[in-house]
Order: sequence, then C-alpha cells, then structure tokens
Amino acid sequence: MDAPAAHATQADTGLTARQAEKAAYENNKLHKRLCRLVGQAIGDFNMIEEGDRVMVCLSGGKDSYALLDILLTLRERAPINFDIVAVNLDQKQPNFPEHVLPAYLRSLDVPFHIETQDTYSIVKRVIPEGKTTCSLCSRLRRGILYRVADELGATKIALGHHRDDIMETFFLNMFFGSKLKGMPPKLQSDDGRHIVIRPLAYVRESDTERYAALKNFPIIPCDLCGSQENLQRKQIKGMLREWEKKFPGRVDNIFSSLSTIVPSHLMDRSLFDFAKLEVTGLPLADGDIAFDESPCATTNTPVNIIQLQPQTTGGD
Repeated sequence: MDAPAAHATQADTGLTARQAEKAAYENNKLHKRLCRLVGQAIGDFNMIEEGDRVMVCLSGGKDSYALLDILLTLRERAPINFDIVAVNLDQKQPNFPEHVLPAYLRSLDVPFHIETQDTYSIVKRVIPEGKTTCSLCSRLRRGILYRVADELGATKIALGHHRDDIMETFFLNMFFGSKLKGMPPKLQSDDGRHIVIRPLAYVRESDTERYAALKNFPIIPCDLCGSQENLQRKQIKGMLREWEKKFPGRVDNIFSSLSTIVPSHLMDRSLFDFAKLEVTGLPLADGDIAFDESPCATTNTPVNIIQLQPQTTGGD
C-alpha cells in the first residue's frame, strides 16, 4: 500500500512542476510581447529620445503599473539614455491608501513625486449626484500634471492608455461627438508646452490585466469613475467585446483602420480639396472605381450593431 501512495505523490509533484514550468513559460512570453509592442510603439512614433526625462503618470491602476514596469525594462536595453520619474496625483479620495505607492516605488528604487491636490471635493461639489465625473476630473488632473511636469523638468508625459482605450475613445467621439477623432499615441498638449505619449498604444487591455495579476501590482481602485456604471465608455467597451466574441478579427481591423486613412474617400474638406479636384487622365490608386466590391460580399453573416441610447449624463 505504501509504494503506490508514494508513487502517486511523486506523480502529483511532477504534474505540479510541469504546470509551474508551463506557467513560467507563458508569463515570460507575455513579458516579451509587452516589451516588443511597447518598444514598437515607441519606435513607430519616436516617443522617447536621447536625454528625455519621462514623467510616468501612475494612478495605482493596472495599466499605469504595467507601463512603468515595461519602461523600466526597456530603459535597461535601450540604445539611448533617458530618465524616468513616476508621478502620482493624490486627489484625496476617501480611504485612499497613501502609503501604497511610495512603498512600491521605493522598492523599485524609482525617483517619484506625490502631488497632493483635493480635486475629489471639487468634483463632488460641482457635479450633481448621478452625473458622470470623468470630464471635470480629467481636466483638473491634466492641468495639475502639466504644472508638475514643468516643475520636474519632464520632456515627455507618459500615460497608461492602451489599445482598447484608443478604440473606445474613437467610437465615443463618433457616436457622441460627431467626430472621427481618437486618442493618438503621441500628441502635443493643449497648452502647447508638453508632449504626451502613450507607449501602451499597441497593447491589449487583456494583456495588462494578465500582467498585473502576474506581477501582483498593489492595485488602488478609483472611488470616482470606478463606481460609475452608467458611463458611455462602458457601453462602448461592451460593444467591442461583443463584436470580438461574435466576429473574431473585427476589432483588429478597426484598430488597423485608424492608421490607414484615405482622406479622399471621406468628407473633410480641410483634409482633401474636393473643390479643386480635376480630371488628370492619369490612373489613380485611390480613385473611385464606380462600383466597389462590398467588404461583406464573402460572408452571409449579418452585421451586428448594438444600439446605444443617448445619455443624460455628462460626457466622459
């Protein structure tokens, strides 16, 4: 009886070891993929240059933790020299654990600055109960972070927005703002004095979720936006997830389309001079072929559109 029991124990131990080895392999693949995608985005948009001082805005959420972690890894491998300083804006939200971020950043030996501004009270005072707080909260944060960037001598402001955020913003602007406008990987700030970068632009949110669990980041929830269930952004997120579930590849195509624009086939007269369009007699690759082949011609699957009801709350 003893021998089979011992054999079973060894088998169980062997299985556990194999599982651990497989998990380590998958985790290593994830880390490499994140480094590759972030590095690719930085290179494609020339986000970070020699001598830059990059201010990484750390909210305490999974995405900004992942951003800081990957940038620290890439800094060690990069052929250029740049500095990183982590910045957190303590908005004096109730029950905010003030010790968490400083302790975490000290453990990494990362220079950091905690800026304390009671924007929480302002938002709660100005925004009526039940209305979305994101718009005002974002404006207040932005102004403060621009000032802090000046004070710290930061040349770039790095935000933790990922691929999903970019697509959600695109549809929010289309559905509720009547604009084809997204969230670019690199942009000049509205005060004209800073360059804002989004190194996670090519990274899926599902990967930052997995990475945060893997690294056991000390996540700090947001008591303002995190508790709002009626956000338009959440509706868009649900729409995209439903599309990806029913029509695999659709979301990838949408994301790719954001970097493949044909102005002559839209209607913005500031991007294409329709008024001066004349016959040249020369072939044109992007010319109208009169009857385009329908992109849906090879499928009988109906297009699924989730109806979004207009919101009575403020915009995100």
